[in-house]
Amino acid sequence: MDDMGSDKIDADIRRGRGAVTNRAGRFEEFQRERVDDGWTEEPLPPFRTEVSIEQPRSVITKNSSPDLAFDRSLNPYRGCEHGCIYCYARPTHAWLGYSAGLDFETRLIARPDAAVLLEKELRRKSYQVAPLALGTNTDPYQPIEGQYQITRQVLEVLERFQHPVLIITKGALIERDVDILSRMAAKGLAQVGISVTSLQADLSRRMEPRVPSPARRLRMIRTLSDAGVPVRVMASPVIPGLTDHELEPILEAGRDAGAIAATYILLRLPGEVSDLFQDWLEEHYPDRAQRVMNQMREMRDGQDYQSGFGERFVGRGVVAELLKQRYQKACRRLGVTKTLPDMRCDLFVPPLAAGDQLSLF
Repeated sequence: MDDMGSDKIDADIRRGRGAVTNRAGRFEEFQRERVDDGWTEEPLPPFRTEVSIEQPRSVITKNSSPDLAFDRSLNPYRGCEHGCIYCYARPTHAWLGYSAGLDFETRLIARPDAAVLLEKELRRKSYQVAPLALGTNTDPYQPIEGQYQITRQVLEVLERFQHPVLIITKGALIERDVDILSRMAAKGLAQVGISVTSLQADLSRRMEPRVPSPARRLRMIRTLSDAGVPVRVMASPVIPGLTDHELEPILEAGRDAGAIAATYILLRLPGEVSDLFQDWLEEHYPDRAQRVMNQMREMRDGQDYQSGFGERFVGRGVVAELLKQRYQKACRRLGVTKTLPDMRCDLFVPPLAAGDQLSLF
């Protein structure tokens, strides 16, 4: 781990954020640092959330990963105000010239034309329907969704096309869209995964500062389940030496709230995330920082992270195998499945657009 030294940002300036540094992205030639130059008695201002607008040419991203249950996704936003220190998507901000640290949480990018572009892509004659995932990179229900409502607009398009959708989120704003999701779920067109990292409110607030509390997320599961939406509780990420002892309680709490399926994912530390996470550990849990990283490396062949298919989500070795067995035993005891039922793709029909003629048959 790099010595964070002088690049650690003052706690008052980054209050309510996850990362403790804002190192420049790995593609930048120079590092930058916020300093008080002595010319004013005013303290440096705190990090505020800034939103830029992006107008992409397309919004559906394809993948061929055997580890994922979907081959396409859509992300309404880049960056995420939730500030989860462990977020594997942080390194993507480096491609934009931003830091994976505090920039990822404060310099956000919205795609307000996402629903319009999605409709164009769904109308292509070459389009082959399959479940579309929302929230695979950054949360579609992070706080700025309340202002931009891009996720709801996307759902409105998917409902009109009767297109299946899978949502992964920690955001309570999803309850706003229960009307759409319940109608789609009644046709086998919608499923939701809610991730719960810890049931300890204090740990959760430090680790994911702008995410709803664990108790609030369990209420989200109940709300969606009562509305007929199939929900999966996700113990993700599992952090050895910090949250791994909560695996069974999280799965049980999710089941009790109405989840019918459960999964877990081992902590992933790609790229800049490793240093950011270790900086965070040293600040908040210095007494166990070394233990956490030693256990992580034991499950990653001595490395901070391995990206190989089949192992990146669960790790390898004796400790990883024991974690897997605990998960499987808990699922059997709780009566939850590992996967949700397949969604329907046979209902997909592009609705008539302006100027289209009705079919005679």
